[in-house]
Amino acid sequence: MKITTFLAGLVLGAACASAGVPETVDAAAIPAYRLIQPGLAVAGQPSPGALARLKEMGFRTVVNLRTEKEGGAEERSVVEAQGLRYVWVPVTPDSFSLADVEAIERVLDDPTAGPLLFHCSSSNRVGGAWAVIQARKGQALAEAEAAGRAAGLHSPQMEAAVWRVLGVAAPATAPPAPAAAPVNP
Repeated sequence: MKITTFLAGLVLGAACASAGVPETVDAAAIPAYRLIQPGLAVAGQPSPGALARLKEMGFRTVVNLRTEKEGGAEERSVVEAQGLRYVWVPVTPDSFSLADVEAIERVLDDPTAGPLLFHCSSSNRVGGAWAVIQARKGQALAEAEAAGRAAGLHSPQMEAAVWRVLGVAAPATAPPAPAAAPVNP
């Protein structure tokens, strides 16, 4: 009987450990939440209530790209009080650099870090960082940008930052349409 109970506990524990993080979350709790691969969710800024429940949701690590002006430093205590790892890499489209990407990659590549929540205010900067990471892993630029958009990249400023960090020229824009010919009366 004790062995059966012990084995049932092991099976239940293994099932809970492999369950991971939620596939979806209420947008009021965590906006722009997307599970982009097992154990890796991207998102906008979690609400205070959701931030306080990240461990309960299954996360082990939080990577925050918000700046100090946005309150990026303030969430550290809430996250760490839950026993979670907190990594803060504050970026803006203007400051985004290869060093930022490398700092993020070190966390994402750490097998002990997951499940991981990777967020900024709206997931735009997260999407930009994800695009650069995908390009560095060998994806073609168009595929890496599509992966970035799927992770939240949406602003022209962050797209330009992605190109700058990757050292590629911004795509040419279509020339303006010719002006309509004047109509003679």
